[in-house]
Amino acid sequence: MLKDLTFPAIYMGLLAAFVGFSSSFAIVLAGLSAMGATEGQVATGLFFATLGMGIGSIWLAAATRIPAAVAWSTPGAAFLASTQALPGGFPEAVGALIVCAGLIVLTGLIPALGRAVAAIPKPIANALLAGVLLPLCLAPAQAAGLAPWAILPLVGAWIVGLALHRLAAMPATILALIAVIAFGSDNGAAVQMGGLPDLTPIAPVFSLQAVISIGIPLYLVTMAGQNIPGFAVLDLHGYTYDRPPLLRRTGIVSAAFAPFGSIPVNMSAITAAMMSGEDAGPDPARRYWAAITSGVAYVVLAVFAAPVVALAAVAPAGVITAVAGLALIPALVGALSGAFGEGKRIEGPALTLLISASGTTLLGISGAVWGVLAGLLVWGVTARRR
Repeated sequence: MLKDLTFPAIYMGLLAAFVGFSSSFAIVLAGLSAMGATEGQVATGLFFATLGMGIGSIWLAAATRIPAAVAWSTPGAAFLASTQALPGGFPEAVGALIVCAGLIVLTGLIPALGRAVAAIPKPIANALLAGVLLPLCLAPAQAAGLAPWAILPLVGAWIVGLALHRLAAMPATILALIAVIAFGSDNGAAVQMGGLPDLTPIAPVFSLQAVISIGIPLYLVTMAGQNIPGFAVLDLHGYTYDRPPLLRRTGIVSAAFAPFGSIPVNMSAITAAMMSGEDAGPDPARRYWAAITSGVAYVVLAVFAAPVVALAAVAPAGVITAVAGLALIPALVGALSGAFGEGKRIEGPALTLLISASGTTLLGISGAVWGVLAGLLVWGVTARRR
């Protein structure tokens, strides 16, 4: 293996890890907090989610010798952030996280389950993803009306970074976030910049409501928003592999860390594109080292989970969700394009988007589930009509 190690692979692996963490950690914080996690539980969840990305990337890439990188479920975290907390609090959410991980493992064991998920019309799946992302993407505009002095610098930094390079947008925003916290926080407490969070697992609570409202929708957005696009990236670059073992491994890692409050991990899409292309080296057979390097970097970054959460805790109100919203704008644009780009039978995707984004809970079932069901119904009706 070591003979395949190249400098371009190391560089792209380190860059991918930095981009992957800095561009979306705020979404994970928002998602865990919305589920009722305490500051300590958020730090623990972030630690294990980052560690899961690291271990998963090293495991998959070393086993397959392809750049099969692992990321946390960004759309899944966004879904959690836009969903009402369960009556049983965070322990009930942890139960749903375990169920979601189990479903991912089952998808790797039962091919028919994977085919069933893939059979959901792409416009409906993309509309579900857009509906999940939309509430968070509105956060910067909503927060700007309450604290423009804190939000506008973030938006400005995001625009400047975007003008330089698409991948520079969120790192620039994070630098602005640090400045806003340093100069604008009214909390005078010092931020602890070292140490690990509490590594004690949380006793899960399992309920049918949690499975239906959180576990299944989280599984669907993870599959549709991350795993399927992640496989598409590897296919695009000509890699040969079997999908089921990759799904099983990401599911196993997710299941191992879910009791600690970690969101699921899955196939990487955006950062996988960075590590699968020629920038990671001229020889495709040696690019797997980029994914291994990113995994090592994620393991190191996991150590900083506690100080990151402590820093976020003293941020002005609305700032963290605003950063999360800015990070999700490209994903929202892609989802909307996938939902309505063809311009045909758009009523079903539109209904899915509206219901999923509404935050409505009916009979204890989240709007994401109702959105998919309603969208599929209308999709079938319009197919008959036309």
